[in-house]
Amino acid sequence: MAGIVILFDFDKTIIDHDSDNYVIDELGFTQLFDELLPTMPWNTLMDKMMLELHSNGKTIEDIANVLRRAPLDANIISAIKSAHALGCELKILSDANLFFIETILEHHGLSGYFSEINTNPGFVDDQGRLRIFHTMISPLLLMVALLLVMVVPSALPTCARV
Repeated sequence: MAGIVILFDFDKTIIDHDSDNYVIDELGFTQLFDELLPTMPWNTLMDKMMLELHSNGKTIEDIANVLRRAPLDANIISAIKSAHALGCELKILSDANLFFIETILEHHGLSGYFSEINTNPGFVDDQGRLRIFHTMISPLLLMVALLLVMVVPSALPTCARV
């Protein structure tokens, strides 16, 4: 199976939820999120929500604990491990953020299965606040992802149809 690369989205694929909404909902900030949503781009909103969480006493550990509770279907865990065992290279291409993805993957023992994670950067600043930014994904990468979703699955070997 050498040479086969499988691209995964993260939200609503590896996890059953949108990770941003999951954190906001679980920490009780849904109403504020819904009020601000029409006023700014998504990643700007998420960075603002992280400021609100921090300002209201929520720590990075509180956020990480919520992420560790995010459910993963046993079948997706099995599919990831099986594809990796068959020699497929696994990558994540997502509009989530790196902190959320890495926290969830590490908790479920899956971080070592992925050779690359392409997503929005996130880091904890010197005040302990999670900062989330948008990164521009190249149009070529988006086109490849779209083709993989729409065209390629029926043509890939069984190992790649996860």
